[in-house]
Amino acid sequence: MKTVTLTVNGVKRKVDASPDLVLLDLLREELDLTGTKQSCDRKGQCGACTVIVDGKATRSCLKKVVDLEGADVITVEGLGTPDNPHPVQEAFVLTGAIQCGYCTPGMIMATKALLDQNPDPDTAAIKKALAHNLCRCTGYVKIIDAIKLAGKFLRGETTPAKVRANIDKDKMIGESHPRPSSMLKACGLAKFGGDYKMDNMLEIAAVHSTEFHAIIKSIDTSAAKEMPGMVGVMTAEDIKGTNRLPFIALDQPVLCEDKVRAYGDPLAIVAAETREQARAAAAAVKVTYEKLPVMKTPEEALAPAAVQIHPHSPNLCFQQPQIKGDADKALKDAHGVIEADFSTQMNHQSPLEPEACFCYLDGNELVVIGRSIMIHAHAGMIQGAVGAEKVRYIEPYSGGQFGIKANISSEGIAAAAAMHFKRPIRYIPSLAESFLITSKRHPFSMKTKLAADAKGNLTAYFNDFIMNKGAYFLLGPIMAGRALHMLNGAYNIPNISALVKLVYTNNGSGGAARGAGPPQVMFALESLMDMMAEKLGMDPLEFRKMNALKPGQTRSTGAPIDQTSFPELCDDIRPHYERAKKDAAAFNKKGGKIKRGVGIACMSFGIAEAGDRADNAVEINPDDTVTIYAAIADPGEGNDSMLSQLAAQVLGLPLEKIKLYTRDTDKTVAAGPSAGSRQTYMGGGALVNGLEKMAKAMEEAGSKTYSGLKKAGKPTRYEGTKQIAGKDEFDPKTGQTDSFDSQVHNIQMAEVEVDTETGKTKVLKMTTAVDAGPIIHPQNLEGQLEGGMDQGIGYALREEFVLGETKDWITFKFPTIADSFEVEFVKRETPRIRGTLGSTGIGEMTMVSTAPAVTNAIYNACGARIHHLPATPDKVKAAIAAKT
Repeated sequence: MKTVTLTVNGVKRKVDASPDLVLLDLLREELDLTGTKQSCDRKGQCGACTVIVDGKATRSCLKKVVDLEGADVITVEGLGTPDNPHPVQEAFVLTGAIQCGYCTPGMIMATKALLDQNPDPDTAAIKKALAHNLCRCTGYVKIIDAIKLAGKFLRGETTPAKVRANIDKDKMIGESHPRPSSMLKACGLAKFGGDYKMDNMLEIAAVHSTEFHAIIKSIDTSAAKEMPGMVGVMTAEDIKGTNRLPFIALDQPVLCEDKVRAYGDPLAIVAAETREQARAAAAAVKVTYEKLPVMKTPEEALAPAAVQIHPHSPNLCFQQPQIKGDADKALKDAHGVIEADFSTQMNHQSPLEPEACFCYLDGNELVVIGRSIMIHAHAGMIQGAVGAEKVRYIEPYSGGQFGIKANISSEGIAAAAAMHFKRPIRYIPSLAESFLITSKRHPFSMKTKLAADAKGNLTAYFNDFIMNKGAYFLLGPIMAGRALHMLNGAYNIPNISALVKLVYTNNGSGGAARGAGPPQVMFALESLMDMMAEKLGMDPLEFRKMNALKPGQTRSTGAPIDQTSFPELCDDIRPHYERAKKDAAAFNKKGGKIKRGVGIACMSFGIAEAGDRADNAVEINPDDTVTIYAAIADPGEGNDSMLSQLAAQVLGLPLEKIKLYTRDTDKTVAAGPSAGSRQTYMGGGALVNGLEKMAKAMEEAGSKTYSGLKKAGKPTRYEGTKQIAGKDEFDPKTGQTDSFDSQVHNIQMAEVEVDTETGKTKVLKMTTAVDAGPIIHPQNLEGQLEGGMDQGIGYALREEFVLGETKDWITFKFPTIADSFEVEFVKRETPRIRGTLGSTGIGEMTMVSTAPAVTNAIYNACGARIHHLPATPDKVKAAIAAKT
């Protein structure tokens, strides 16, 4: 040990530091300065741990404390407070640069260090200074905006007060009020899962399978039990509940008892006094296996001699046809037919926060503090799995999720440990471990045909697609169903023949991921649309507009639509499209190996499936504030703004009168998942229902106060509900069914450069045209569009998860600020017939149409048609070579 004297946030401290102690752990574990975050495994890849040391931005996970004698350290907590924020913190709040908030402290500290040295940086300087700071939510555009605004504050060109004065305090719908949680996140005070501590707590680590498919012969814990700090080891036999996390199938164990079906399956839990001790002991557990045949692909799993992965089901675990009209006849009679195969890769949602969770027993109630987008459902799943009498689920602030928290990962393991060891449990998996225990985006393999008549009208579509389910069922049929519900995209296709098959494999388990089914099938359809337009000699945009689905016409499910603005969006984006084509043509005239191209892709994304329901409540308090009780997660998309501004709008109250109680099963009822872009439409719709009841009571009482309502004999609490008619049940033979209640319409336009010698693609600009109804919060809408495009480009060009090989942000090829691009928005605000004050959802549809827009642009640039994502340089180069 070495005694080190350093100053932290103006306070001089003496620290006894071991040679291995890093600054990050000193700050978080010993000084409780948890605003400094960790995402990567102390590899300096994420920048979430950035602090300022002696005036320089420093990744604290790499800095040994023994090297900091006399150092001056500033963390985000030392920069400013919510009552007295630093101008940089103000700038991030006011520009909408804060979504989930997990990366925010590191971003803010890197910005402070940059502006101290260069008070007027250009975009290139900003990208260089923040090269090590990752963000998954924003797409980096608003972060760059925030840094430039902070520079203006520091140079005295404007002030936070002047910027805030431009916000209309009396306008709720269509105004970008600062998010309720944004300043808390900017100051590093928002508590995320890994920030919770409790006296007498244990840290745990899990033992994971090193085989893809094997029988467990033995688990030897003897060496582990002798390790320093060890408290105990538990295996499946120690779990008193069902040891199954029930969703649709009862096939996912908390801990595997007899067999492993994928690399990384959890086998045992090791508890110790510290995380390092738990991890060391877990590494000492020895597992003996009897290997079984490994089938990572559907083709291997469906082979005649393939081993059955689960005893309850054949490897072909689900299939559903969809038949509308007579596609075979239409294909035979068509003027033009395009036939092609497409495939998409396994992808990871990659929220920046690892799968941290905290659990403890409060009497006979198990309290789970973990990321979730459906806390009531997850509480019920955990209760039966671990044998708890009661479960209370609390959602901390979440470092993103993008569909990943539709399923339980660390929470089941931590809950089982809390029940067994009867002590508070903190489980902070490494990033590599988080990759193993979470769900993925399903890979699709698609055999397709698209037909049109001589006038360019679509006549038939065929898509026979297989989904690699991975080792566990999770939400497989839901993802398959969403792909079928939106199979026709934005278009009227009178004849459709489709068949989806889900296949168990020994690969990562597919679950919900932003877009959840449609991104894969839309990659195929939107590629085919460009191919068909070329075959017919038609303009791709005009071809799409003329085939737009119109009111009264039916989706692939047979359900009619009653409203659309998609043709108008085609007109709106037309001038941008013509400009982009001219720019690309002028550039390409110069010659050279770099070619520019323009591509479009479209989507009409369904929201609120038949039978969907949301419930919540609103209550006026004795101090005349109003509390919204709604189990509506907000892992970054802005549901806190949506709920607050709707309440202020309907009740005619100022925002400061609105309070939120949304992240706790206590005092709330289920409102459904924050998924499928549904919460504005469903949760917001239910809230408006309750608010309108309260507003009517206030009108009748002649008062907006608690005492006024009580005096008039009116209730002070009102329940709100939104219920969608119909049933979401596919006909087993035809796949026809009721469908979504609303749609959000979108066109993506990508402008790219392709190096024809290397195959490398660079996205220069994305233009998005969107209509989601009246915009409640413009910054939030733009942030969702920018973040969705950033994810979509990663999906298109580089991101691929390989189980057992993808271990960190480098191997995943996480998008950095250097990959950011110019954006432009074209917005329509057509009120939806049954919308929430006319509005519908927005979070996913940009992700859906971005990848095909990029690959269509690649083709436009150099003639290389990409059929298999991602469009890596080697694939593009090979496609260029194949056409010559």
